Amino acid sequence: MIDEIRQNIGTEIEMLREISNYLIRLDYASPSERKLLITAIESLRGSIKLINNSIPGLINEISIINKLPAISSKTDLEKIKFKGAKSLINVTIKKEDRENFLKELSLNDSLLGKIKKKQPADIEKFEEFKASRGYIKLSNKVFLNNALALLNQGYFKSLSFELKKSNIDVLLAAYVATTLFTVFISFFLSILISTFLIFVKINLIAPYFSLYNSGFLLRIIYLIWIPIIIPIFVFFIMYYYPGTERRSMAKKIDQEMPFVVIHMSAISGSGIEPSEIFKIIAVNKEYPYLRRELRKVINQINLHGFDLITSLNNVSRTTPSTKLAELFSGIATTITSGGDLQDFFEKRSESLLATYRLDREKYTKIAETFMDMYITVVLAAPMILMVLLVMISVSAAGSNFSSLNMTVLIIGIISLINVLFLILLHLKQPAY
Repeated sequence: MIDEIRQNIGTEIEMLREISNYLIRLDYASPSERKLLITAIESLRGSIKLINNSIPGLINEISIINKLPAISSKTDLEKIKFKGAKSLINVTIKKEDRENFLKELSLNDSLLGKIKKKQPADIEKFEEFKASRGYIKLSNKVFLNNALALLNQGYFKSLSFELKKSNIDVLLAAYVATTLFTVFISFFLSILISTFLIFVKINLIAPYFSLYNSGFLLRIIYLIWIPIIIPIFVFFIMYYYPGTERRSMAKKIDQEMPFVVIHMSAISGSGIEPSEIFKIIAVNKEYPYLRRELRKVINQINLHGFDLITSLNNVSRTTPSTKLAELFSGIATTITSGGDLQDFFEKRSESLLATYRLDREKYTKIAETFMDMYITVVLAAPMILMVLLVMISVSAAGSNFSSLNMTVLIIGIISLINVLFLILLHLKQPAY
């Protein structure tokens, strides 16, 4: 009977492990999946209770004296083997609990199948740690030692600060190695471009390409700047990219902040524990940019073991948004001083909403200005340009201009103007 008790306990441990997994998934489940998970948890709990009912009987069967076969056969216990969706279940339970136990196992298996079907659509996979990408891995093999040497000499200190604030998932040494490798590749590409331009002439009129027969030394002098300028330009792009990304992230976070603070104010009104407020917002998909910063706070608490106030202060120093850093500092101060957190959220949401309305009004005025400029440029400029082209075409200087050339040129200029206006409006337009 000791083996049967061991099997029962092992089965209960597996069921408890499955219940633990379901409880973790409850935090990220949709309402429909949440119902399935709760039902599956209750089914597993019922199965564990039925297995526990057999423990006293199994203990009573244990004896140091071998019983006679006729006596040992008179027992209310029964061995059951059930092939589930995950594993083979082999337990010993009471005969009277057989039907209920099999019913609970069948129910759990059917629910497990439904949960697996819903998992790809409803469960979001969070990856806090990512494997190194191929290009970064190659850069580390070639230039990692050079990057570490530069870092040890005190270079790229400001780049380290920008990488942390821009949420780029690359270590400083790896990013510096990638920068050096990219500059190295751009140098050789610029040499190839210079060599091509030394021997090949590019014409806008057919034939488009032709070879030079002389004057190579003069061409080399003219094009010697390409292998110098392009690598320097690439280096500055790589160096200042994290800062650009940080400003872009800060702008998107600031646009989500008024709505997040209103959400926090509504949650805090229920008297919930402050760290749970961040957890609820962090799993909400409505705020894709700000939720990442809130997840940093949760990770500081769950992974590093800091309290909420320390976590807020730590994240406020690395978040890309100045407004969010002020919000975290204000929450930490309010909790430390024993103030009313709901009142703090309400006042902060009012100020953020006022700023949001001003930004929307500012964008509306900018759009009106662009509209006036667009009407002036797109309607008046083509007519002026057409008159100029007609005057050029009738003169000796414009003898090569035909009506087809003028039409193509005007259409091209108007298309370019429209594209530029669309780009400017897109850059100025807020996300909300």
